[in-house]
Amino acid sequence: MGLAALWLLAGLLAVRQAAAVLRLPPEERLTDLETWIGEHGVLHVSGSLYDGDSFTGTPFSGLVLKPLTRAAEQNLGVAWTFGTLLLVVILGLVVARALPGPVSRRTSLIAAPLAISLLVLSLPVRNTFTLGQTSIIPVLLVVLTVLPRTSGRQAGVLIGVAAALQPALLLFAVVLWLIGRRRAAALAGATFATCTALACAAMPHDSWTYWVHHIGGAGLGAPADSLANQSLHGLLLRIGLEGPMELTLLAVLAVAVAVIGLRRAVHYAQDGQLLLAAAITGSVALAVSPTSWQHQQLWILLAVVGRVGRRGSDRLVWPVLVVLAMSLNRTALLPDIEILGHIGYNAPLLAALAAACVVPFLSRTSPRWDEPEPTPIAEPARSRFAWVPLLRLLKRPLSRPNLMLELMLIRVGYFAYSWIRGHAPDERSVAEGHGDQVLTLEGWLHIDIEHWFNAIVADTEWLKLFMNWYYSTFHFLIPLSLLGWLYLRRPATYRWARTPLAFATLLALVGFWLYPLAPPRLMGLGYVDTAHGPQDLNNPDFGALTKLSNQYAAMPSLHVGWSLWCGVVIAIVAPYVWAKVLGILYPLLTTAVIVGTANHYVLDAIGGAAIVSAGFGLQYLLLGVGRRPHEEAPPLSAAMGTAVARARGLVPGLVRQRGGGHDGAEPAEQARSAEQAPSAADEPPKGGDARVERHDQRV
Repeated sequence: MGLAALWLLAGLLAVRQAAAVLRLPPEERLTDLETWIGEHGVLHVSGSLYDGDSFTGTPFSGLVLKPLTRAAEQNLGVAWTFGTLLLVVILGLVVARALPGPVSRRTSLIAAPLAISLLVLSLPVRNTFTLGQTSIIPVLLVVLTVLPRTSGRQAGVLIGVAAALQPALLLFAVVLWLIGRRRAAALAGATFATCTALACAAMPHDSWTYWVHHIGGAGLGAPADSLANQSLHGLLLRIGLEGPMELTLLAVLAVAVAVIGLRRAVHYAQDGQLLLAAAITGSVALAVSPTSWQHQQLWILLAVVGRVGRRGSDRLVWPVLVVLAMSLNRTALLPDIEILGHIGYNAPLLAALAAACVVPFLSRTSPRWDEPEPTPIAEPARSRFAWVPLLRLLKRPLSRPNLMLELMLIRVGYFAYSWIRGHAPDERSVAEGHGDQVLTLEGWLHIDIEHWFNAIVADTEWLKLFMNWYYSTFHFLIPLSLLGWLYLRRPATYRWARTPLAFATLLALVGFWLYPLAPPRLMGLGYVDTAHGPQDLNNPDFGALTKLSNQYAAMPSLHVGWSLWCGVVIAIVAPYVWAKVLGILYPLLTTAVIVGTANHYVLDAIGGAAIVSAGFGLQYLLLGVGRRPHEEAPPLSAAMGTAVARARGLVPGLVRQRGGGHDGAEPAEQARSAEQAPSAADEPPKGGDARVERHDQRV
């Protein structure tokens, strides 16, 4: 069932990508294909291929791909698009077949649909589809060489042809030479020379122009210093270097990257990880090439096959990082902060350099290759209802999650939240009609206090200033601070608390989409927008404010929802009564602020409380986790202290002094013993919280 769903997903993604290209207007789709079959393209040009700056291929590619483009000329769009789709599917199947063994049956079954899905979602493939490029062909030619049944002669020919299409791929011949396959390397060089000579004989003027004038990338496609060029040359030009200084530094960096990267590629090839070695070599080629456009960056995605990390919880960090970098744009990867902009804009190049030179991929001889350090897990929680939890097969980790992975998922989750909120229906008449409905219902319930309370706030200067500051500051500050504290001090509670928060946010997005609602400040009924100032209701866009977010996403109020979540968690985990009281008061004060500043109705606050309650309820239904779990993992500071003590040989003494309830048992054994206790699913052992609190105070 799961395998069929994966294949269905891969098929839907592939068809969707093809349909997205074919739906574009003729002048916007397959724009680079016009360099082949357009009025001034390869098929019709009477002069040089490089008279303009649109054709970026080698003379050999212009020679051998003419038949392919002539076929596409007869049916521009359909034939080329589905031909490209077929190449992507073949590449996915080859990648799945080339995974380093031994591979479990489960992995071998899901590898192909998963590889095809990731390829279709990646920016290089989407860019190739849209522009009508041929960059998948050299990647496929090289990847075919890592299949077990590919002979040395076949590998040499395939790499030679790929290098003739994209000269930087001649580095694969160097790797063949270094791993001892010298005949194949020589054949690759000879094939490259033959193809290039053939193109020179057929198009001498074009060959001279390319190899003498354009080999550095000048005059080919976009300017070399544009963000589209993700190579070291492009990066140095973007930071302001030029002339001899830039060329000298480029030569030093290119040699260093090539030496380090190719040595690593040779190591992993000799280790039997041929696909990873190919990905590393391709990443080196991207970095040292004068130009590396987006449609040529597929090598970076192939680096996900490398295994990184000793712990099982760390294994997903590198694949997720690569997939995100190769599937999302800069605004989705990092916040819109200037200092982070350079990282986001150069994310593909940084990922290529990391894969080539930095990331410590595991060797197949490592004891952690198949058996990473286990993560403490809890068995499915017991419940008073036989049908709860619904996800009984899901094992709940109890250890602290990987910080990098958490930050990446939070960032992407927030981007998705912002995107959906910003694209929810925002028709003014519908939103104002829903506002009238809310005011009518509140009047019937006698809770329509918004206008009265807003007038008091607007007329009281200190109260207005306080509420404006509160509204713009606490919404993100408190939840993020609480999540950070839980991560550092209460890792099991962190896992327990973040799930209902995520569920509540998803439910809020559904509310924004299904019920667009104009807040009181945009109803034109005399409310005073104390936080944002007057809005021009005669302007359909309501000024610059709507560029920040959808102004009709008022129901439910996430200000109240997130603050109520914070209040519940603080009331549960806080060690002091005064802190618990503050936690309870926080959502009440937030409700007063959103109503007083005319940003929400009272019913919006009720809606925010409802989605948080539903979030905790969904967690209980799906996972059977209703109460906060007993903390088995020590705080981060204590874990670091234990690591130092272990290095000094003092751990046994520390364990005896602390007198833990499990006599120094391993975390996994502690988790299992805690779960096997009759009351473990419903209530922590007596004194457990007190011990943790006292330990926190000592730390």
